[in-house]
Amino acid sequence: MTNLEIIALQHTPFETVGTIGDAVVQVGLKVRPVRVYDGEPVPSCLASAAGLIIMGGPMGVYEQDRLPFLRDELHLIEKALADDVPVLGICLGSQLLATALGSSVRKGKRKELGWHRVFLDPSAAADPLFRDAPPEFTGFHWHGDIFDLPPGTVQLARTFATECQAFRHGRNSYGILFHPEVTTGIVSAMIEAFDHEIREEGIDAAQLALDTRTHLESFQTIGAALWKNWVS
Repeated sequence: MTNLEIIALQHTPFETVGTIGDAVVQVGLKVRPVRVYDGEPVPSCLASAAGLIIMGGPMGVYEQDRLPFLRDELHLIEKALADDVPVLGICLGSQLLATALGSSVRKGKRKELGWHRVFLDPSAAADPLFRDAPPEFTGFHWHGDIFDLPPGTVQLARTFATECQAFRHGRNSYGILFHPEVTTGIVSAMIEAFDHEIREEGIDAAQLALDTRTHLESFQTIGAALWKNWVS
């Protein structure tokens, strides 16, 4: 019998599964957070878990020597892919998934923070996850690292600054570099925790807060459709 549990690897106290959790609960599943940031070990296997979610965080995939749990996460992702267990990687999670699939992660020319337009590729119109999303929308971003489209995957989204924003591997594994899971609380916590990045990039924090009030509700509607499709 399949476990009614989805494992979620969490790298900061505030970058939780957010609105993904709502969709999970609605279909009778539950999320089991693994608080990697608090020293909880990454599971060595998925057992009979129904899925694997890897959330965001400020570290880079290339810091495995300093942060060995990243290596453990890559091994777990590889096992999930081998067993055809659905994988959903958000931000850092998408970078880990891309790495497991043979791509390389590197620093971008500059960080992409705040609210920016996302453009879906034509392939997204028939994609099981993105099929209900509009062809372009304003999404929330917080990343400095980028990656090329992994071999054998389908590109789904891009922005002006970043060529690969989302991709699919096989039937049910997705990497999404932007943040469709965010809530008001998550955005506020990220702005507070990473305020040094805002200053470094010359971003006006007050304008960022205003943009959040302007765009968050419609973005959450798009995210809700994505998560409903993923859990189904």
